[in-house]
Amino acid sequence: MIRKIVTALILLPIAALIVMFAVGNRAPVTIALDPMAAQPPMFAFSVPLFLLLLIVLILGVIIGGVAAWMRQSRWRRRARRLAAELKASRGETETLRRQMEANAAAQAQAQGSIAAIAYRHPNAA
Repeated sequence: MIRKIVTALILLPIAALIVMFAVGNRAPVTIALDPMAAQPPMFAFSVPLFLLLLIVLILGVIIGGVAAWMRQSRWRRRARRLAAELKASRGETETLRRQMEANAAAQAQAQGSIAAIAYRHPNAA
């Protein structure tokens, strides 16, 4: 509940700032993609300033996320390898545990039969 309240207290002012920015910057801005621009530039288009800044912000978040994801690939690969090693080790441990239990049962059975041969009760038939 507190998390929702804190989120609302943070997101509502940010949303209000974005709306105020968009309303205050509706004038079109010409974007020229031709560095050797003649008058008028060959590759140019007009967009509202707030739209341009929001697009640039979204692209920055996407590019930053992709860059962070690519940098972390080494650790994700290592984590997958270690998880596979752990799974193999657990399987090996379980196999060895079963073998030890089987060996202990066989030894107990062998000791029981040796004791039965070595010691015969006089009343036994």
